[in-house]
Formats: sequence, C-alpha cells, structure tokens
Amino acid sequence: MTRFPNVALLFGLAALGLAACGEAPPPAAAPERFTIAEPGPIPVTEQQPGDPVAGYRTVVNRGYVTCGIPYDAFRSSGLLEAGEPRLSGREGRNAELPYMFNSTVSGEGVELVVSNCLTCHASEFEGELVVGLGNPLLDFTNDPSVNAELLGAFVEDGAPAAAWAKWADRIAAIAPYMVTDTVGVNPAPNLTLALIAHRDPATLAWSAEPRLEPPPREPLPTKVPPWWRMQHKAAMFYNGSGRGDHVRYMMMKSLVCTDDIGEAAEIAEWFRDVRAYIASLEPPAYPFPVDEELAAQGEKVFAGTCAGCHGSYGADRAYPNLLIDLEVVGTDPAYARQAVESERFVRWFNRSFYGQGAEAMPALGYVAPPLDAVWATAPYLHNGSIPSIAALLDSTQRPTYWQMDTEPRQYDPDTLGWRFEALEFGKEAVEDLQRAKRIYDTTRHGYGNQGHQFGDALGEQERSALVEYLKTL
Repeated sequence: MTRFPNVALLFGLAALGLAACGEAPPPAAAPERFTIAEPGPIPVTEQQPGDPVAGYRTVVNRGYVTCGIPYDAFRSSGLLEAGEPRLSGREGRNAELPYMFNSTVSGEGVELVVSNCLTCHASEFEGELVVGLGNPLLDFTNDPSVNAELLGAFVEDGAPAAAWAKWADRIAAIAPYMVTDTVGVNPAPNLTLALIAHRDPATLAWSAEPRLEPPPREPLPTKVPPWWRMQHKAAMFYNGSGRGDHVRYMMMKSLVCTDDIGEAAEIAEWFRDVRAYIASLEPPAYPFPVDEELAAQGEKVFAGTCAGCHGSYGADRAYPNLLIDLEVVGTDPAYARQAVESERFVRWFNRSFYGQGAEAMPALGYVAPPLDAVWATAPYLHNGSIPSIAALLDSTQRPTYWQMDTEPRQYDPDTLGWRFEALEFGKEAVEDLQRAKRIYDTTRHGYGNQGHQFGDALGEQERSALVEYLKTL
C-alpha cells in the first residue's frame, strides 16, 4: 500500500482563505485601486456578523475547497491511516479522516477528500492539538505535483478520473511557486499570487496559462500567525494589507477550485460564520508554573518598552493596530517590499469579487501584532527567523544558522521557544539534502533575523522579568 505521509504537500493550500452564494452575476467593473499604506494606526472596520458554532462546523466538516482526491483513491493510497489527532464535532465521513481533511460530494456525485484550513492553522502543543495555532513543522520543500500524479494510480475511470484530473492540474500549475527551501516556513502568500495569476478577476474563470506574470518561483518565508489574534486586528497580514471585510480574505483558500462567482458567493456566506468562529477563539493559558513576583516586575518593563506598539493587556486592554515603518522596526524587508512591488496582484484583488468591501493595501513596514499567548507561537518575526523570545529580546543571542530539535520536539519554558541547535554552518555545507532542508539560514534572501532590537537596551534582569510576564498573556 502506497503511503504519502507529507500531507502538507498534497493539500498545502490551507493558509489562504475564501467564500460565496447562488447564481450571482459577475461584479461590475471597479476602479483598479492601488494604494501604499502609510505607517501609523490602521483604521478598524466593523466586520460582518456570524455564528461561531456554525463557523466551526464549516471549518471541520464542509467542502469549502471544492476539488480534491476521490475518497476511494484517498483510502487506497493509505492516507486514511495518517494517525493524526481527532477533533470533536466531526460529522459523517469527516469523523474518520485526519483533521486537516474534509469530505464533500462534487456536482457530478463524486465523493472527494479536500483540504481544510487546519493543515496550517492547527498544531500540537504539549501533546494537545490546538486549533488556531500555526504549525511550525510543516514541510513544503518538495514538489506537491509529484504525489498528486502518483495518486492518479488509485483513481477509477469516469467521473472520479475527471475530478482527480481537475485537482491535479491545479496543483501542477501552482506547484512551482509553493516549494520552499526550508522546513517550517510557509509559502501561502506566493501561492495565493500564483492562483490569482490564473484567474479572470471579473468571472473567476480559470486559465491553464497565466493571465498575469506569475510571482517568483522561490517563495519568501512566512510563519502562520495564531487565529486568536484576529479579534483584535484591523488588517489581516504582516504588512498591513488585508483591510476591510476579513471574510473576503479568509475564504481565498478555495481559490484553487472556485471557478465562478456563484460558487464564490456561496462560500462567502459560510465564511461569515467562519470569521465569527475565528474571532471567538481565546488564547490558551500558559501550562507551566509562573513566578508571579518576577512577572509583576516584567509587566512594568513591558509597559515602558513594548506596550506603545503591542498594546496593553488585562482589564484596561488596548491594542493600537500600529503599522511600523521598515526603518524603525528594522526586520527583514523582503516580504514587505515584494508586496508593494506586486502591483498587478493588488489591482487584481481590488477589482475582483474578493475586493468587494475589502482592500489589499500593502506597506513598507510591518504591523506590531497583539501578543496574546505569544509564548506558544515560536519561532518569531514574520519569517520565523528567531527561535525563541529570549533571542528576540537580545539580538546577540540570535543564531545565524539553526535547526529545531524535532525528535522529540521540546518546549523550553526558560526561553519561550522550541529547543533548537545553533549551527556553525549553513545549508551549503551539508551534503544530506534532507538535513539541509531543516537548517534555517538567516543569510538567505528574506530569511534575515535582524531588527526588532528594542530589548537590547534592557538589562539581563529586566529581560528575565519581561519573559516571565509574557507567559501570563
């Protein structure tokens, strides 16, 4: 029996987002907006109401990605035996599937297994699967189209073959733009741009050949932020883009399969509830002991050093939604610059179905995020280049080359990060390709660990107290 353990490569589309209802007509032509956002506070937009309970059911049961693998082929391939943790509330066939897959039936009556958001937006912490926590161990370093083609050997002729071919063709079209060189980083932004390049903005019709010049083939690294931050954020993305109606961004995961406005409108109706569910999520509580006296000292350090950008917490909570200029924050600029330079994709979004009530407005800067349960979200910065909070607060402790310990993966409550090994060499010095893929090399384009040096001015005792306080958020 053939096994395909790297399910992230088969369905590595979960970090996008999408939605739609009925036979809606194509949107009227809209002005092709392109605005570069300025540093400062991001305006808060009132979001669509929804039912969080229904939203959870949609996430774990519904086929909001409408193309995938015929169920019989999925079962025959061995993927059904992935042995992943199970989730509550899974209904029917979904109860037997790994948590990152849902079951649906195509318009032609073929039962399909399709990806859901939890491929990227769920991760284990201390043996428990935490929905909404980004997965820092996903592997996007191999070509997903290879396994997609191999699965074709398990597909029957007729309607199942046609359903598989549609999915496999889409994967083949976008695969060159979603292969990373490092395990643990996520290619979702580049993948989204690759999907956009193949679609008509007015009708969403798919074109086998790109309609726009595709994005670069080497995706810049990003880390998946936790879902529980969304209830506080005015813009969805690191660079201040993703303003307005968050539903229109969240539903774009299904862009790989959604071929018309009617289908998109139906998914959008479902995703009102999904957004409400995501906004209802509360952060997990720190599971280890906390030195309350030291944390109280750290709260004062936080108020004087961090709160101006990251907000205050507790009874008087306030979050400023501040977009910080690149020259001020100093972190790796590649992601912010690429978004600003990708004007053709911004214009596509803003005039498409997804831009109705929403606007992609990138900036040459990054948003200082809310820090709820920040202790659980290692590694740090938008590109995941710093393995612990202790190293984030002391730039002299940041390794140039490092590798996360994964056998077993262990959390370090002293540094607030996953245990790692600092290395004296980068990828080029390693002959074993699989080992090289697990090395984070901060000298590579987009992988830099510079900037955010605001903790360097603190004394060792102040940093220790600040780390302890962050455990309480």
